[in-house]
Amino acid sequence: MDSINWEEMKAIDANCSQLGLLPIQLMENAGSSVSKEISSRFSGGKILLIAGRGNNGGDAFVAARHLCQFPQFQVEVILLGNAASIRTEEARKNFLLLRHCNINSINEITYPGDEKLSRSINNAEIIVDGILGTGVTGNIKEPEASAIELINSSGKYVISIDVPSGTMDTKSEVPKCVKADLTITFHKMKEELNRLPASHYTGEVKVEGIGICSHAERFIGIGNLRNLNIRKPDSHKGQAGRILIIGGGAYSGAPALAALAALRTGADIVTVAAPSNVASTIASFSPDLIVRCLSGQRLCIDDLPLITELACKHDVIVMGMGLGNEDGVEKTARRIIPLCKKIVLDADALPAFEEAKGIASEIVITPHAREFSRIRKVETSVDMNKRIEEVMTFSKEKNVVTLLKGKVDIISDGKKVMLNRTGNAGMSVGGTGDVLAGITGALLAANSPIKAAACAAYINGAAGDLAFNDKGYGLLATDIIERITDVMRE
Repeated sequence: MDSINWEEMKAIDANCSQLGLLPIQLMENAGSSVSKEISSRFSGGKILLIAGRGNNGGDAFVAARHLCQFPQFQVEVILLGNAASIRTEEARKNFLLLRHCNINSINEITYPGDEKLSRSINNAEIIVDGILGTGVTGNIKEPEASAIELINSSGKYVISIDVPSGTMDTKSEVPKCVKADLTITFHKMKEELNRLPASHYTGEVKVEGIGICSHAERFIGIGNLRNLNIRKPDSHKGQAGRILIIGGGAYSGAPALAALAALRTGADIVTVAAPSNVASTIASFSPDLIVRCLSGQRLCIDDLPLITELACKHDVIVMGMGLGNEDGVEKTARRIIPLCKKIVLDADALPAFEEAKGIASEIVITPHAREFSRIRKVETSVDMNKRIEEVMTFSKEKNVVTLLKGKVDIISDGKKVMLNRTGNAGMSVGGTGDVLAGITGALLAANSPIKAAACAAYINGAAGDLAFNDKGYGLLATDIIERITDVMRE
């Protein structure tokens, strides 16, 4: 069964909102599906829904509203906390609606010893767990912890919404997770439920559709950006990534653009290692750049000692922009790749990626269609479905993440495929690919290759769209760099 993790589901929810499918609509669909499943399995009885203060609780409120329309059910709701502490607007609205429904009783429990909680659990025949959702870590606080213990010791039939509430840790001294007889999860099976010791808690798992837009999962959106690891408020210089750009010789602008893009994306330190004939020109682009001068007018074997030293001091290497295609350049690039823990290969460094076979590096390559054809020695298909299959197959065979640039960017690690449709025809101007490489390198410092590549494609295209609104077809690669922060602030 196809499955996703809680982080991916969180991104999908946000992408749905970006497309116009609002969180309150998804909550309605989720709660309604819980009600339908319960009414199809049980002929009647006393149902107690125990809700937390987040969206999981909101799903429970919706389920209660639907269930109370069946005369055979006596419905009671307990909120763990008070109404003022409900964390989302969607959950709050659905809680307030319960006051206008035929609910037997609605109680707010703010401390663990409240007898109303134990009395309600004892009187119920079916308990619906809507206390905590996905992504819970650490110790469970009160009154949630006591509620979980009471549910588990009740002997009643327990239904968990999305996931059993708590942390699934069998090493705990006391149970920290609801032990459900049935778990109703949404959209797709959650990876967390597939792992041990989850099966000790989930009981039967039923997957219910809630009307997710297929494009919210297939195309990269703002939800994916929100899952990025970013600079923490208490971080110091270097913790957000040290990036080494190796480029230039044949050209000077390309590595400078990549370096400036990496800085705008949030990298702390960006060093450019460039041949002597262009090093001073690159340094003149910005005082924020650190430029190290290589030995000659093109990257060569003599530069390996300096690059080896620099590689040890940087988290990510981005290589290829403006290097040129002389034989010595490619041979040297092949020698550099095994030195890297994380590397982005673009433009003139792409032919050297074969040297990556069998090494443990995290590698992202960023070809356009013609470059992809050259490194595969097979023409790239114009049909989108075939092109997706080609990218996925190639990435799996070569153990790399491929970001194939195009009208629709295709990103794959060989296991899954993500698509990006931000960007515009004005971005055919030179330098936009160099900007993308720099963004990718900055994100790769703190994120997985697939996440870095996917989000870089979105950021680059979205920044280009903002620049196009200002400049039209006169936009420059530097205009895109200036709009990167506007996209990331979303």
